Amino acid sequence: MMGVLEVKGLSLTLDGNPILNKLDIDFWDGHVHAVVGPNGAGKSTLAATIMGLSGYRDFEGDIIFKGESIKDLDINERAKRRITLAWQEPARFEGLTIRDFIRSSARDKSVDNLKRTLDEVGLDSDEYLMRAVDKTLSGGERKKVELASILAMEPEVALLDEPDSGIDIESIERIFQAVKVLKDKGTTVIMITHSLAVLNQAEHAFLMCNGTIVDKGVVSKIRSYFEDKCIPCPHKNVPRMAKTGGRV
Repeated sequence: MMGVLEVKGLSLTLDGNPILNKLDIDFWDGHVHAVVGPNGAGKSTLAATIMGLSGYRDFEGDIIFKGESIKDLDINERAKRRITLAWQEPARFEGLTIRDFIRSSARDKSVDNLKRTLDEVGLDSDEYLMRAVDKTLSGGERKKVELASILAMEPEVALLDEPDSGIDIESIERIFQAVKVLKDKGTTVIMITHSLAVLNQAEHAFLMCNGTIVDKGVVSKIRSYFEDKCIPCPHKNVPRMAKTGGRV
């Protein structure tokens, strides 16, 4: 299968701590992938590095998108190539309406399309379109709004960092439905997770430990990680978050 996004020999050190270690991944075009592993394995760091966030640009190796290196491109240039990242903790934008937030990245900026994306994530467009993206929204509502903006964007690659974090069961089902909509539109979806429920939405999965890939394959193969809590692994994993309180 054709890889739309390839990570080759990726190594990254943060604050003197090696986080990613000669990591190789090939994400297939138009598929739903899961990257799973324990806290501290480097999953979120991988997503931030692919997106080109500040502080995650000084790495060894390469990132190839549709046959072209994007290693030297900043986050804005990667976004122009329709690569996007949904945060584990969505941002607030005081004074910005949901309509303008979604429209800013939408390919089709019509009001009808903006309403449709809100409806697809389970938010009543008549109620939410003119609300502000601020502290009056719950965490689950902000996550749905962010996901609606990604649906409107119609990205080539969507990185979803812990998509089920901090939301209720009904919201999780809406997010899973949105993942299916993205796939149907041809988006390559990459879900960063340690959740079995999220893993089960994928078609293919990678298991990370200590900054590298230790197993990959169909979901049924990787699911054993959750059943057995671990698999034979040549690495000694010392989660960075245990030392710093941060996530990796």
